[in-house]
Amino acid sequence: MNLKPQDVCILLKIVALDGAPWSYSQLAYELGMSASEVHAGVKRASQACLLRLQEGWGTPDAAALEEFLVHGLKYAFPPVRGGLTRGIPTSRAAPPLNRAALHSAEPPPVWPDEKGEVRGYGFSPLYKSVPFAVRRDARLYELLALVDAIRSGEGDRDAVIGQLKLRLYTQRKPAKVLSLGRARSSAPARARAPAAKARRGNNGQEGQRVYRRRHRDP
Repeated sequence: MNLKPQDVCILLKIVALDGAPWSYSQLAYELGMSASEVHAGVKRASQACLLRLQEGWGTPDAAALEEFLVHGLKYAFPPVRGGLTRGIPTSRAAPPLNRAALHSAEPPPVWPDEKGEVRGYGFSPLYKSVPFAVRRDARLYELLALVDAIRSGEGDRDAVIGQLKLRLYTQRKPAKVLSLGRARSSAPARARAPAAKARRGNNGQEGQRVYRRRHRDP
């Protein structure tokens, strides 16, 4: 089993969903991939222990994913740089790092894209559909830009890692959400039980009183 660069895109997209449930077809649509690509990528990520998968659904293991992104990604998927082109800014030229690069005289790194509005030097995205995907998801854009800063070694490494960790570890926890949902659904049943018991008791007492009145000696 070998991870592929699109697997990282899939994992980061799930992170960007902030703990919300997802489906293979949903990820495929929003990432510009086929459902089979997403299914295979999720399987590889699970086998690599980067994703906790259960019954076909799950969330990334934040600690494992951080370790891989910070220490292994630039060696597994190094960027390819090209000449000047139009595209979408990434790495130090994209949020949340672009404030520090506003006054830089160097051309910004960009993902080549015919619809891009910024001219800079070409920087290969992790996957060909990245420009499409980031137009649909600003959170994913930030994650991929931070990952590209690590891949390129640009900017303050500690600041980049800090921004990445902030996004990896601030997800909602689906298990707690589901647990709260069960508690809400069962609470009314517990609340109704004493009332129902009281009604049954009252009905029984009332029945005895009616019986005595009907059969009272004249």
